[in-house]
Amino acid sequence: MQATILIVDDEKHTRDGLRRLFDDDYDTYVAEDIAGAMSVLEREQIDVMITDLRLAGDDGMALIERALKLPHPPICIMMTAYGSVDTAVEAMKRGAYDFVTKPLNLDKVEMLIGRALGSRRLEQENRTLRQQVDERYGLENVIGESAALREVLDVIRQVAPSSANVLIDGESGTGKELAAHAIHNLSRRSKAKFVTVHCAALSPTLLESELFGHERGAFTGAHERRIGRFEQANGGTIFLDEIGEIDGSTQVKLLRVISEERTFERVGGNQPLKADVRLIAATNKDLEKLVSEGKFRDDLFFRLNVVHITMPPLRARKEDIPLLVHGFLRHFCKVNEKPLLDLTAEAMNTLLTYDWPGNVRELRTAIEHGVVMASGPKITLRELPTNVRRAAGATMPAGISPARSFSEKPSPLDLHETERRLIAQALATTSGNITAAAKKLGISRRTLHRKINEMNAGRAAVQPDGEGAATSATGGASDAG
Repeated sequence: MQATILIVDDEKHTRDGLRRLFDDDYDTYVAEDIAGAMSVLEREQIDVMITDLRLAGDDGMALIERALKLPHPPICIMMTAYGSVDTAVEAMKRGAYDFVTKPLNLDKVEMLIGRALGSRRLEQENRTLRQQVDERYGLENVIGESAALREVLDVIRQVAPSSANVLIDGESGTGKELAAHAIHNLSRRSKAKFVTVHCAALSPTLLESELFGHERGAFTGAHERRIGRFEQANGGTIFLDEIGEIDGSTQVKLLRVISEERTFERVGGNQPLKADVRLIAATNKDLEKLVSEGKFRDDLFFRLNVVHITMPPLRARKEDIPLLVHGFLRHFCKVNEKPLLDLTAEAMNTLLTYDWPGNVRELRTAIEHGVVMASGPKITLRELPTNVRRAAGATMPAGISPARSFSEKPSPLDLHETERRLIAQALATTSGNITAAAKKLGISRRTLHRKINEMNAGRAAVQPDGEGAATSATGGASDAG
C-alpha cells in the first residue's frame, strides 16, 4: 500500500509541480485552501501533508493546528518564503515536523518526505510493539475469576498509579513478573523502560556491576565503562526478581539508591549518580524470617515492603484451572498449527485434582505437552505428563474412575462451560459488541454468532417443564461494529 501525501498551496503551478514529483511513488492529493484540505483529511488517511504558510485568505499555521487534532493526524511540513522562517520555526514548536523554503529545492523536498515517512513507520512499529506488550502483560490477560486472584488484581489497580515500591511474594510459577509488568503498564511510568534483573543468576560482584554499572578498569575484564540497570531504567521501573538472594554489601548499596537521596556509584567510581526509578521486588522466600535471622536488612525490607502483594498458588484457586486450560489450548494449538483441541472429562478431572507445585507455569507446560502428544480431537489422560497423572492418583485410561475436584463436589466446569464464560466475559468488556468481542476472543464474528445461538438453544433445552423463554447464555449482545 502506497503512502499518501496531501499538497496544499494556492498557486496552481506549485501544486501541479509537486504532484508530478510524487505521483509515481505516492498516492497524491492536492488542495488550494483550508476547506479543501480538511475535506481530504477527513475523507482519507493522509501520511504527510505539505502546506504553504500563506494561502489565499487562509493561514497554513491554522491548517496544521486543525490537522494535528484529527484522530489520525498527518506529519505536517511547512513551505515558506525566506522572510517567514521565524514563523515556520513557530509552526514546528506547535507540532509541524519540519519546513522548507521557497523557491523549492525539489531534491530536498523529496528527501524530507522520505525522512518523514520513515519517522511515521518507526512510530507505527513502536505503537505495535507497545500494543503487543500491553496485550501480553495487561490485566485483561491475567486469566481467572477466583476470589483470591480478584483480590490481587484489585491491589494492582490501586497501587499502579502511585510511586510506591512494591514487594511481591509467592511460590515459583505464580506470575510475580506478570504482576510487576501489569503494575508498570498501568502506571504513569508506562512509556518509560521496564528493566528486569534476576538477582539469583549472578554472583555478588557481577550483580553489583549489573545494577549500578562499573568504570573502566574497576576489576579484571572491565575494559569499558558499563551503564547499570538503574541508569537504564531512569524514569521507569526496575524489577528485581529473587531479591532474597542478594548479599549484605549489595543490600547496603540498594538501600541508598531507593532512599530519599536516590544516589549510587558505579563500581570503581566515586561520582554520585541519581536515578528516578520505581522499584518492584519479588521473592519466593520469607523475607521477614530472613530479617529475624539477620540475613536481610530490616531497613531495606521496610523500604521495599511499602505495598505487599502475595500471589496465590494455583491450588488455592483451582476454579481458575478450566479458564487457564482453555487459554493455553488456544495458544499452543495455534503455535503448533493444530485445530483447537478439547480435553476428555478424565483429563480435566485429573488437572483439577493435582496440586500443581509448579503452579501456573507447570499447568502451562502440561497443556503444551498434551497438545504436542495428542493425536485426536481431544487430549486424553494418557497424553498428560506422567508426574501429573501419578501425583493425582490417576491410572491409565482403562478402568478410570473420575476424580472429584478440590472442593469434594462434582465440578460443573468443562471446556464448554469455560467457553461460555469466556464469551460472556468478552461481551461484558465490549458492552455487548459482537465484532469487538469476536476480535478479543480470536474468532470470526460468524463463529461467535453461531456459538451464542448454540448456547442459547442449549439453555432453552434444559429448562424444566418449559418454564419461561430461553435464557441467554451470554446476556445481551449487540451487532454493532
